Amino acid sequence: MDKKIILLVSALVIIFLGYLGGKSLYENQTREEYRFLATEKSELFVRDYSPRLGDVDAPVYLIEFLDPECESCRAFYPLVKKILKQFSDVQLVVRYAPFHGNSQFAVKILEATRKQNRYWDALEALFQNQPRWGSHHNPQPELIWEIIGSIGIDTEQIKKDMEDPSIAQIIKQDMEDLRTLGVRRTPTFFVNGVPLLDFSYDSLVQLVEQEIAAAKSK
Repeated sequence: MDKKIILLVSALVIIFLGYLGGKSLYENQTREEYRFLATEKSELFVRDYSPRLGDVDAPVYLIEFLDPECESCRAFYPLVKKILKQFSDVQLVVRYAPFHGNSQFAVKILEATRKQNRYWDALEALFQNQPRWGSHHNPQPELIWEIIGSIGIDTEQIKKDMEDPSIAQIIKQDMEDLRTLGVRRTPTFFVNGVPLLDFSYDSLVQLVEQEIAAAKSK
């Protein structure tokens, strides 16, 4: 093989290995920075008002910043439920990242359903019917009333409850926290404060397993 080609190939291999090493170092530093925040400023990840699903005493917190109008959030929702079913040591904590146009409207309705103890039913109904009300090409948020009404939620009461100033404050606080944490897309996951950097279901399961093992070793 020509010496120039050998040198070129060698240089490319060195550059590639350097990239992998730098990427790994960056990811490790990022995880440790967020882990520190989760220890020192845990309220950035879990607020007292945050909806939770699963055992409230579970040692591992799966924190999801979601947007009810986000298609990826809709796709991940059944996978998140699968994780909760698989791992009893995990509890889901919902935080809001209302980046889409009708998201704050939907979040206000979701929060209001908590007064009727129908939050999780409403969230699932909104995700299931998202193509109807949250289409990016033709959004029709007014259909949300029909959707939640069809599962027995008192929509007239929701219209009153969603104007509670405390709900606007929840949205405001979640948006402040997501900016502090650098959340720029949905869904964004943290597990006990450790961010999911490689966005995939398998990577999320791996991170959950890692944090379960860490919790059990303490």
